[in-house]
Amino acid sequence: MSLTRRQVTAAAGAAVPLALAATGTARAAPRRRTLYIAGDSTAAQKYADEAPETGWGMALPFFLREEIDVSDQAVNGRSSKSFVDEGRLDAILAAIRPHDLLIVQFAHNDEKSADPTRYTEPWTTYQDYLRLYIDGARAKGARPVLATPVERRRFDADGNAVPTHGDYPAAMRALADQERVALLDIEALSLALWQELGPEATKTYFNWTATEQDNTHFNPPGAIAVARLVARELLRTRVLAPHDVVRLHEDVPASWITWPPAATEAPNP
Repeated sequence: MSLTRRQVTAAAGAAVPLALAATGTARAAPRRRTLYIAGDSTAAQKYADEAPETGWGMALPFFLREEIDVSDQAVNGRSSKSFVDEGRLDAILAAIRPHDLLIVQFAHNDEKSADPTRYTEPWTTYQDYLRLYIDGARAKGARPVLATPVERRRFDADGNAVPTHGDYPAAMRALADQERVALLDIEALSLALWQELGPEATKTYFNWTATEQDNTHFNPPGAIAVARLVARELLRTRVLAPHDVVRLHEDVPASWITWPPAATEAPNP
């Protein structure tokens, strides 16, 4: 993994001086920033054939000022490893520019030890792959941001919300501290929110339908609630300034969520 890390850093780094120079004179109008999301199905764009399932990345733009674009590159079923191996991180790094943001949220599929194409071990390969995102973004003059994985809906017999991600959140927290990367602790915040809501009320946030009881993926209210947590953390960690974040204390109607026509492949950055 160390060799791959150096390769990503070296390849991306060559573009930095030219890109920084292009930001130009003091009088130049500031360009729009893009916030990229690299992650799994909990954050991903969903399409009409998947409704009402909703990734939190679909709701995040409602909490950001219009001058910040969101490029949701999260894809169903991916881990920190498979996302890289499929070239999806390379695609983001080819498009990302200085002062853009890259939010990285993985663990749900990294945990699948029976699948060698996706599995990573929390304290070794998981951290190794996350470093590729960190180094790649930094080499392009962009800012990496780690987000611990949003929690699933799981309660014990006493109605207590139960964590499901093992050592992965702790491993990400430790890496963020080591690499001095902003950390959005969505795992802890979502677990606290599910505890506050309780076993019955949380059903209205997850993709529970007449034919499905999905305790991992969200419906529109759930995606909006998690996106609000993400926006709050972006503000708390000073990744974004107060004027960049909107509607934190306002209702966001579920009707704002829309699903585009079904696509066979998620759009490129």
